Amino acid sequence: MVITPKYRGKILVGDVALATEGLIRKTCKEMDIKVIDMGVNVDHVHLFIKYPPKYSVSFIAKKIKGRTSRILRQHFPHLREWCTDHLWAPGCYHGSVGHGWEVVEKYISTQDKIKTKPL
Repeated sequence: MVITPKYRGKILVGDVALATEGLIRKTCKEMDIKVIDMGVNVDHVHLFIKYPPKYSVSFIAKKIKGRTSRILRQHFPHLREWCTDHLWAPGCYHGSVGHGWEVVEKYISTQDKIKTKPL
């Protein structure tokens, strides 16, 4: 899954990026979703997950984007000034992998990594 900030803004830097990863991991854990790998870049997030069949991809994206948008904009006022109504662009890219999942995991793993900082 790939999600992007509204207007493809380069806002996922520093503490915002750290908090974003932490919030996504926490949200996934609460929903019993396994995060296989994640990469937070300045203008998008790669998320490689294994999720229970009771959830649809759109439901998962809605939960992740809704929660992170609300909490990040509460903790980082400059994000409210940058975009007053939504943090994330509508929709997301998602694809499923069966064979060849190792390629996807390797791609995400080679992206710049950050250390998680909880809020």
